[in-house]
Formats: sequence, structure tokens, C-alpha cells
Amino acid sequence: MHPGTTVRQDCLEKNGLSVTDAARVLGVDRQTLSNLLNARSGISPEMAVRLEKAFGTPAREWLMRQLDYELAEVMRRAKKIKVEPFRASTTESGGMHERRRD
Repeated sequence: MHPGTTVRQDCLEKNGLSVTDAARVLGVDRQTLSNLLNARSGISPEMAVRLEKAFGTPAREWLMRQLDYELAEVMRRAKKIKVEPFRASTTESGGMHERRRD
């Protein structure tokens, strides 16, 4: 579930706030909050702090919800991400610690 859904349920609906009222409480414009609530944007670190200050849920918890959502979205298409596993050979294993010179 997108974390915007949780914001809508736990912050707005639980407190009887409209999108306009909640945006005012959070100190953001209505469109910014609407984008979050409608899954068009995610919870940024700044928004997480605003949510913590306004509604009490720790910013870290909001950010973890966002990260969990994003990871789940990527994992849904993980089979399409083509990457060859790295295997260090015995002659190359020491090269990982050398500094690159540009």
C-alpha cells in the first residue's frame, strides 16, 4: 500500500481533516499533499518531519513505510532487471581496494 493511503486514513480521516485543512496544518500547498495522498509522489524526509510534528508518528516510521513501498514496487519487476553477478577472480581480488585515478 502506498504510504499516502496511510496518511489519508491515519492523519486526515482519523482527525476529520479535509485535504485543504491538513495541507495548512502541515505547512504545504494543497497540491503537494494531494499528490502524496493520490500516490503521485512519495514521502520525502521533509514531509516525514512535518507529519511527525503535526500528528506524532515518528519521521523514521514514515520514511520506512516509503522505503518498504518503493522496494516492494521494484521487487515486483526484479526479474526484468538484468545484472550479471560479480565474481572476483583470484588475480583480481586485490584490485577492489586500489584507488581509482582519474
